[in-house]
Amino acid sequence: MNPDGFLRDVRGEPEALGRVLDAYGRDRGPPAALGHEPLRGRRVVLIGMGSSRFAALTCAAGLRGRGIPAVAEYASTATPTPPHPDVMAVGISASGKTPETVEALGRHRGISRTVAVTNVPDGPLGAVVDVVLPLFAGEEEGGIACRTYQTTLAVLHLLGGVDAGRLSAAATAQERLLTGSATWAPELLDTLDGAHTVYAIAPAERLSSALQSALVLREGPRIPAAASETGDWLHVDVYLTKRPGYRALLFPGSRFDGEVMRWAAERACTIVPLGRSVERAKSCVPFDGAGDPLVASLVEVSVAELVAGLWWQRRVRTGVMP
Repeated sequence: MNPDGFLRDVRGEPEALGRVLDAYGRDRGPPAALGHEPLRGRRVVLIGMGSSRFAALTCAAGLRGRGIPAVAEYASTATPTPPHPDVMAVGISASGKTPETVEALGRHRGISRTVAVTNVPDGPLGAVVDVVLPLFAGEEEGGIACRTYQTTLAVLHLLGGVDAGRLSAAATAQERLLTGSATWAPELLDTLDGAHTVYAIAPAERLSSALQSALVLREGPRIPAAASETGDWLHVDVYLTKRPGYRALLFPGSRFDGEVMRWAAERACTIVPLGRSVERAKSCVPFDGAGDPLVASLVEVSVAELVAGLWWQRRVRTGVMP
């Protein structure tokens, strides 16, 4: 893994997302193999580990909101959803060879409808499923899932019936955000640098954004980081704000944002909203289309990813990391 390659990967996300939308927007694109209304009458089980499972959480929430029974499941669980003809089991693995996911899909083979979402269509996962949905993310130089995370999220949105045209605004918004990063990234990095732990807070329907942001901070610059759901934060993490130096990223959209910021103001904490400002916030990192949850889900994590890459470079340069 290396920070320079990781930053190139992050900056290449809008292009990778564009490739996915081009491929899946065609009449005979990859989803055509699933037939018309492939989720109709089915229970959807999204199976993965790490970033793959994070993306599944957001998409499962979106499916449930549209009346489709859906869950995101650890591939490693000892109590999996049983195979059944009315189940669509979707295995998610960027590498196409995550052992737990390959094993989990193997249990469904021949009984459930099985689908692989992967960047390596001819890998072991593709060999145990009915249909493969490729990610078109290209190789990730930095060794950390970022482009594959975003394209996984996009493919799952599309599998769930979201029109590719609706997601195109995300690529444009992300390109502008990253192109203009000199106006916000150094200040945000300085704000977070020195924190014992960086926290990421997101609404349940976009919890993957907080989880992925915390992961790239741990995986790249090796910064302790943790994620919370916004409403649950008031029950499980608010206590940490009594500790001096509390720092957090907030992904707005929850009806509990105001209460989180009230506590932050009372205890002089630093919580920075991403996408759009919220009441009592002293600063934010804005981007176009942040009010659309679908656009936000595809764009907002790149803020944390870019900062993680720059922080990683700084720690290597200063000898904190080898």
